[in-house]
Amino acid sequence: MKKIRKIGVLTSGGDAPGMNAAIRAVVRTGIHNGLEVYGIRRGYQGMIEGDIIRMDSDSVSGVIGLGGTILQTARCREFFAYEGRKKAYEQLVRSGIDAVIIIGGDGSFTGASIMSKEFQIPFVGIPGTIDNDLYGTDYTIGFDTALNTVVQAVDKIHDTAASHGRIFFVEVMGKEAGFVALQSGIACGAEGILIPEQKGELDKIRQYLTDRAKRKKSSIIMVAEGEDEGGAIAIANKMKEEFPDFDIRTTILGHVQRGGSPSALDRIIASRMGKDAVEALMDDQKSIMIGVVNGRIVHVILSKTVKLHKMVDPELLEMADILS
Repeated sequence: MKKIRKIGVLTSGGDAPGMNAAIRAVVRTGIHNGLEVYGIRRGYQGMIEGDIIRMDSDSVSGVIGLGGTILQTARCREFFAYEGRKKAYEQLVRSGIDAVIIIGGDGSFTGASIMSKEFQIPFVGIPGTIDNDLYGTDYTIGFDTALNTVVQAVDKIHDTAASHGRIFFVEVMGKEAGFVALQSGIACGAEGILIPEQKGELDKIRQYLTDRAKRKKSSIIMVAEGEDEGGAIAIANKMKEEFPDFDIRTTILGHVQRGGSPSALDRIIASRMGKDAVEALMDDQKSIMIGVVNGRIVHVILSKTVKLHKMVDPELLEMADILS
């Protein structure tokens, strides 16, 4: 590999609190090591269009506590095709960029892995997604903040549920993974948790509601949006038909989970990952993701993070079942 002098950094896919802390760490670590750092705005779309800016230490002053991403992000269908990736590579060459750090999720990493092989340009990934569903890391940037956002919202919902004796089905993000629903459900004391990884759980909810008729207490049921039985609205409607005497309501938290100032944990993890991503590139590494396992930084082959599936912790599933 040729000596790296200029690096690019971009955010891709869904935004997540803590992305700005990672950008800040990349920029300042790069400058500290004598590199030129360039921000690629609007993800792969900006790479294709050459929306690339030089960044200095002042560019990231005061951003560590901001949610979202100062570089913005976008979905880019053009990048799916070879011609789109070729345009992106040509823009990198035009800007003199030798390597790229990408902050995003599995879809973003898939594109990076393919482009790295096609054009022999080093990519290093930083996991940024509130879903926490990437193989090879205990935490992804944004997950802790999203959990705290959900817990704060559900605590408020619980107050009104208790006042009226209502049952609330609360839908959180997680089309293919139930990490947010599972851990926030435990933290909120939910009476039921429905996630894509667990099949047949709706029968347990039916049994719970049948037993509940004797107690008339309020209830919170957490639902991941990708649950096989449907989202919170579909499931709640089924339960209304089966239990017409119960006051059943739904709340969809939606994109509020992605916003807000990142937690201290997300800021620290993002900073550690951003710093190590630059150092990995300087150590001639490419096509890897920076992860955290048992509190330590690890490097995972980028293609592995996409091909392999991260499982929910069976101990947490057991605990959720016992405590609910």
